[in-house]
Amino acid sequence: MPGKVKIDFKDTIAAISTAQGQAGIGIVRLSGDHALEIAGRIFQGKDGSAPQQMESYSLRYGWVKNKAGAVVDEVLLSVMRAPRSYTKEDIVEINCHGGIIPLRKILDLVLENGARMAEPGEFTRRAFLNGRIDLAQAEAVSDIISAKTDSALKISLEQLKGALSQKIRKIRRGLLDVLAVLEANIDFPDEEIGALDRAALNKKLDKSRRELRDILDSSRTGRVLREGIHVVICGRPNAGKSSLLNALLKQERSIVTPIAGTTRDTIEEIIDIQGIPVRIVDTAGIIEPRDLIEKKAVERAKKQIKLADLVILVFDGSRKLGSEDAALMRNLAGRPLIALINKIDLKQRIEKEKLKKHFHSLVEISAKNAKNVRLLEDALVHAVYNGRVTTPESVLVSNARHIEKLKHAEKFIADSLVSLDNSLSSEFVAEALKEALGCLDDILGKKFSEDLLDKIFSEFCIGK
Repeated sequence: MPGKVKIDFKDTIAAISTAQGQAGIGIVRLSGDHALEIAGRIFQGKDGSAPQQMESYSLRYGWVKNKAGAVVDEVLLSVMRAPRSYTKEDIVEINCHGGIIPLRKILDLVLENGARMAEPGEFTRRAFLNGRIDLAQAEAVSDIISAKTDSALKISLEQLKGALSQKIRKIRRGLLDVLAVLEANIDFPDEEIGALDRAALNKKLDKSRRELRDILDSSRTGRVLREGIHVVICGRPNAGKSSLLNALLKQERSIVTPIAGTTRDTIEEIIDIQGIPVRIVDTAGIIEPRDLIEKKAVERAKKQIKLADLVILVFDGSRKLGSEDAALMRNLAGRPLIALINKIDLKQRIEKEKLKKHFHSLVEISAKNAKNVRLLEDALVHAVYNGRVTTPESVLVSNARHIEKLKHAEKFIADSLVSLDNSLSSEFVAEALKEALGCLDDILGKKFSEDLLDKIFSEFCIGK
């Protein structure tokens, strides 16, 4: 297998930075030492000015022309000079019409005149390598682009602004203060750390550990807001599962009829419920299948239930509990679950007292009339957050890599506290602290491998 081609980050790079397709505006972006020069070869400003003569943060109207002098497109060209740009390099953005043909033709001209096609995420990678942002902030850029809800976007924007990085730097400074005392003791072993000093160091380390734990406690909320949850609606046939899906979506997505077994397959939608991205799945009623199609539908429903983060178990309030209800209650015992009584607009025949013996609470709604749907949404949010409320000041961590590093850092701090409590030598305590610091440095990108950067930035789009 041929070796990996080494990327020269001193090249001038270019890419289409807007989604390809039909749109009003499209952008071809260049970054690097020769960005202005390359743009000057293909751009003719109406006022005769060349990009090399433009001031930073200025915009010019003109045309992109090919080597034969033919106009390729009418454009606006903007210039951002180093070091006050996204990459800390000279950047040129050519704003053209948003069709695939003009975008591709302009990109081809840029590449013909000396630019190299950017790798995925290379603009942001250069911003990191050139010191404009740290690695945690760089990863936030991708999260912003892929955010599914306002809440997920808010988390990512706070991380881009440096909220998480600032917290980590504060913890890091506290650990460095302790490490300085320990290394002084190692260098001058005759001056042992006294009981008073040990108590002070213990207090500082415990404070750092608690600060890390506070961040980690937010990780479940952060990951839910970033990645969403998988919710499955299940119940006996004709309990109103499809009507419930339509009520949550606020549109007719599933076919609803009085005939039991109308839903023969799983139906999936992604919705935003109070800031939580929810992949909600409507399943076929769990019954003893009468034919091959029903057998397949029930198998798929059971598979979805096994994969679910949360199950909404729907009971028909207009009917007494049946054997299918009892079987579902047995099979779902111990699972994260919301028990829901539907059809409260009809005469109630369901035995609520029996259900109350199995479930702490019941949500009662009419999916058909969209009555009390908000109560179900509130119950879902409560189930996701386990009743916890995240304050606006909380720093939410959602990135799996960050969570793993924070967990390791907390463990190493705990190890250093044990060593300190047992009056072990300073070398043991210092070694554990260095490992903890290494984990924090990995998050910020103070130390990194090319393989790690390749993995992170490969998940970006090419134009970012």
